[in-house]
Amino acid sequence: MTTGYVYEPVYLEHTLPGHPENQKRLLDIMALLQETGTLDRLQKVPATPVSRERLERNHTASYIEQVRRVAERGGGQLDPDTYVVSRSYEAALMAAGGLVNLTGAVLDGTMDNGFALVRPPGHHALAGRGMGFCLFNNVAIAAHYALAERGLERVLIVDFDVHHGNGTQDAFYDSPAVLYFSTHQYPYYPGTGYWQDIGHGAGMGYTVNVPLRSGVGDTGYGRIFDEILAPLAHRYQPQLILVSAGYDAHWADPLAGMLLSITGYASLVRRLKTLADELCAGKIVFTLEGGYHPQVLAYAVLDTFKVLLGDEDVEDPLGPSPRGEVSISDLLIEIKRMHNLE
Repeated sequence: MTTGYVYEPVYLEHTLPGHPENQKRLLDIMALLQETGTLDRLQKVPATPVSRERLERNHTASYIEQVRRVAERGGGQLDPDTYVVSRSYEAALMAAGGLVNLTGAVLDGTMDNGFALVRPPGHHALAGRGMGFCLFNNVAIAAHYALAERGLERVLIVDFDVHHGNGTQDAFYDSPAVLYFSTHQYPYYPGTGYWQDIGHGAGMGYTVNVPLRSGVGDTGYGRIFDEILAPLAHRYQPQLILVSAGYDAHWADPLAGMLLSITGYASLVRRLKTLADELCAGKIVFTLEGGYHPQVLAYAVLDTFKVLLGDEDVEDPLGPSPRGEVSISDLLIEIKRMHNLE
């Protein structure tokens, strides 16, 4: 496999000491990829700033200017959770542009698949508002690019971050051109993503939310991907799969209450790669979202690359959750009924 990656030093310059979403997240990832020799097996795809035209497919001109101005004057807070520093605007343009470039490389066939190691993350960013550590919605911008410039008609976005990607859902809530699928802890930040939220108008049925109470782990997530995602994906027949890859549903993550292991994450990635191989000639692109336990994040990203490269082994220094899982059988029944999967 030819697996691409995106990484630029400017991503480190969007950082705030003491904030959970800081440069150390990427530094730890890159150090482990280098230490294990994995980086030498990957092909770098250079990032360029996303164009204003591509950015404005998902964000309002006034919001884009707001971010630029806040950065220009040295930084500030968009909300209590979401900061801007002097290089944040440039980093955010390069994050979205890097994912677009990697998506283009996969669609061109110069890369089989890939992972954009970008910051700031994106899936909470709304058209006119940054929130949840996110400035511009990288995955939504990449999906718009694939639809508007590459002639695709069906894109599947899978979001396994522990927080619901409200910005991504909002971007495509009325559209059948994107099937948005999210697993997330609920009720939890940002408070959206109930299972009955399934889209609107022409987009009815093309938003699929799997809201989970705390305590769901490898078994439950595996069932969700096998019993809900796989049949939906086969019915939808996507031409590209984009993944909002947040690793904060791990049992050791300090910001959430789920019980996935690193091995469990690798199993989900393997399922996604299999779906891509079956449905869209392997065209799958990951982009980094959350994950706030440094060792978990680094090893989970390492194992994601190993799966994309075709490796069978998984490295999981933390092991399985020490706590037992809760059952999700009743929830699965309701979601299957809602989406005609019975």
